[in-house]
Amino acid sequence: MLINDKEFGEVIVRKSPLSRNIKFSVSTSGRLQMSVPKFTSEFLAKRFLNANRKMIREKLPVKDPNSQRSRDYQKKLLMKKAKEYLPYRLEYYAKLYGYKYDKCRLTHANTRWGSCSSNRTISLNIGLMKVPEPLRDYVILHELAHLNHMDHSKAFWAEVGSHDKNYKLHEKRIKMFNPGV
Repeated sequence: MLINDKEFGEVIVRKSPLSRNIKFSVSTSGRLQMSVPKFTSEFLAKRFLNANRKMIREKLPVKDPNSQRSRDYQKKLLMKKAKEYLPYRLEYYAKLYGYKYDKCRLTHANTRWGSCSSNRTISLNIGLMKVPEPLRDYVILHELAHLNHMDHSKAFWAEVGSHDKNYKLHEKRIKMFNPGV
């Protein structure tokens, strides 16, 4: 449920069957978020929000509603670009080096550029569209190597190095960027 508030913008209301109290937090997008018991009405959630405005202003770093919309728009643009580019680049390198994966997922995680699961799903962060192409390729090759080595062993790094001679430099440079959108 979403509550549109003049001061805090869109407030995310999450109903939880385990929750006994109402709890405020800030979502990854910078929006105010409320966790409420499962049967809490919208009226009660709004009432609790109004009663706790001062505490929220003082204790939680809620972003300006305009910056929330700007971030949403940026995320939408990056997702569009990522859908048009990353799956095809992944497929290109997979065919070039003989890898077989089952699925490609696009994410917008705040801390990871990519991941590879044991069921052969490769997840790539849409934030990769903000970094130079050699770094994007490094992340893709890194995740493809995880199809054969689900760890960061010497064999894993040898495989990454066989596909990307500058992988050590790329690994350092990617750390200069933030995967969060």
